[in-house]
Amino acid sequence: MPFELALRYSTPLTPIADLDEVLREFLRLIGYLPEGEEGRGSEGPVGQSLAYRLVHDCLLRDPARPWYVEELTAVLKTSKPTVYRHINKLKALDLLEEVGGAADGKGRKGYRLRYGSFARAWDFTEANAQNALRRYRETVNHLQTLVEKSMSEPTPRAVPAVRVGRERGGPR
Repeated sequence: MPFELALRYSTPLTPIADLDEVLREFLRLIGYLPEGEEGRGSEGPVGQSLAYRLVHDCLLRDPARPWYVEELTAVLKTSKPTVYRHINKLKALDLLEEVGGAADGKGRKGYRLRYGSFARAWDFTEANAQNALRRYRETVNHLQTLVEKSMSEPTPRAVPAVRVGRERGGPR
């Protein structure tokens, strides 16, 4: 799964003291929650959306705990495919890690915030973003070198067009 993060220039949300307001806006800024008017998403108020509740009510409330899809399905009152869709969005941001599997004795995979902390999970996301930007920079530098090289090479002359005409005496 590719690493995906929306980058937007934004002032820090530090003057806001309301957890819900800061979390909603932050999750919107990074591209996890959809843009909506007046705090509303496609499912109604963003604070009541499944995407928001997954982060707020489960992952942040107990960040070190592995959450299994069956548990999330019951807590969030939704289907497994819906839970997986949101889990995959958070995994694309590199905020979640998989735990369990064969080690839990049941073969189930659980998901939790990376390193059991939102701030430490974000460190990992930030490092991935810096690596992606560094790779873009390498490509931009290479592109610039190619542009400069192509500008220093002589421009090929236009070849006169060859005119094809009918031969005399041929069919019309």
